[in-house]
Amino acid sequence: MTSTSAVSSALTPYGWDDAWADTFTPYAAEGLLPGRVVRVDRGQCDVVTAAGVLRADTAFVTPHDPMRVVCTGDWVAVEPGGNPRYVRAYLPRRTAFVRSTSSKRSEGQILAANVDHAVVAVSLAVELDLGRVERFLALAWESGAQPVVVLTKADLVPDPATLAHLVQDVETSAPGVPVLTVSALHGDGLDTLVAVVGSGTTVLLGQSGAGKSTLANALVGDDVMDVRAARDVDGKGRHTTTTRNLLALPSGGVLIDTPGLRGVGLFDAETGVGAVFAEIEELAARCRFHDCAHETEPGCAVRSAVESGELPVRRLESYRKLMRENQWIVAKTDARVRAELRRDWKRKGAEGRAAMEAKRGRRK
Repeated sequence: MTSTSAVSSALTPYGWDDAWADTFTPYAAEGLLPGRVVRVDRGQCDVVTAAGVLRADTAFVTPHDPMRVVCTGDWVAVEPGGNPRYVRAYLPRRTAFVRSTSSKRSEGQILAANVDHAVVAVSLAVELDLGRVERFLALAWESGAQPVVVLTKADLVPDPATLAHLVQDVETSAPGVPVLTVSALHGDGLDTLVAVVGSGTTVLLGQSGAGKSTLANALVGDDVMDVRAARDVDGKGRHTTTTRNLLALPSGGVLIDTPGLRGVGLFDAETGVGAVFAEIEELAARCRFHDCAHETEPGCAVRSAVESGELPVRRLESYRKLMRENQWIVAKTDARVRAELRRDWKRKGAEGRAAMEAKRGRRK
């Protein structure tokens, strides 16, 4: 049996601590090995253990629920031998990065587990899509991780004033979130990022072509990820990363690199949306009505802020869009929420019809 000191020595660089060891105690009594999943591929996974990296089958613990499958970043109990070797259980997750699936069913898909920092990579090679940044940040906040926005390919914006303006735009869309500029090609800004991700587990998120693989290589200090050129027309690239890989960083901490995400659907992320739009939540607390929809209600502090220029109209529209999307996802599985939405739709329909009738009456 592998000694406690050997386990600690081998797994501490991957995030193992006394709390994980205590949680693992009943599995240790069964002779199972603790390990962290560094890669999942077609029902099997690579697990780093004190005995080395083991290949194990996840069928024993993988149900049909995509939220409960073994994923990169999980701490698991794996059999010491066997052909095939099986993962017997995964330990309760501290955090989980989840998005909605692309299926018509209301399901969440877990992308990474036990994450402390969520780095959202945004390329400066193309026009900023602030709405997409806000969407990524909502999922990051909801996961329980601390978000960080990294503007990559900063060498493509040589004018300091233009770069400062772009950073300010992102900071306005990311209250409470550090915004860093990095050129992985030249090494600019990497020291600051290394300091941020030097402890705990960091998941690297972003679209294809955002420079995630180049960033991962720069952080690891080796060409561990394949890199391909992005298209000039839109800055997008092919998925050079096809699986989620957990990599130990030489400076400390671990990194989970992910494939470029085309779809970042929300999944029960109301708290995350509220964190991204903290200034709107603060304004809403001053509205006359506690259930103000910030549309036509009198005494709406949010609309007043838009009219005065304090709140950009784009921020309010983005907030409304993400809140509607999140409500729709939640309503798929929550009958009470569905009923509330129906009542809201009927009320708005009645108000619309009444307004039309009033207009017709004035014309007469």
